Amino acid sequence: MSALRYYPAFVGGATLLALGVGYVLRSRRKTPEQIEQERRMRISTHGRITDGTVIDAQEMSSGAGAEPVQLLIFQYDVAGVSYEASQDITSLRQFVDIHTCRVGLPSSVKYDPQNPGDSIVIAEDWSGLRTEPIRSGILRRQMEAQQKR
Repeated sequence: MSALRYYPAFVGGATLLALGVGYVLRSRRKTPEQIEQERRMRISTHGRITDGTVIDAQEMSSGAGAEPVQLLIFQYDVAGVSYEASQDITSLRQFVDIHTCRVGLPSSVKYDPQNPGDSIVIAEDWSGLRTEPIRSGILRRQMEAQQKR
C-alpha cells in the first residue's frame, strides 16, 4: 500500500515533463520565412543552372494592413519537360526591384536536380536576372561601329 501513495506524484511529474518537452519542441519550429530562405540557399548552393524566361512580375495585396507580396513568374525546360513556376521575392527587395524587372528577357534558373520543379531565379547570393538582352559579338561590334560614326 505504501507504493500507491507515490503513484499520483509520478503521474503528475510525467505529465509536467511531457508538457515541458512539447513546449520546447514547439518553440523551436522554424517560421515559413526561415524555411523558404533555407530552400533558396540549398538550391543556390547545390542546384543546376538552365536557361529560362521571366514571364511576369506581379505585386499582389495579401490582405488589409499587410505588405504586398511580390511574385516573379518564369518558365524553363529541363530534360525536355517545360516548367512554369513562381517565386515569392518579397523578402529579396534589396536585391531586385520588381517595377524595373524586364519581362520577356532570358534569365538563368537554378533547380534541384532531384526535383526539377523546385527552382529559383534569385537568392541572397545569386541572381539569374539579366538587365538587358544578350547580344552576339557581331551585333555588338556593329552597334559600336555605328555609334563611333
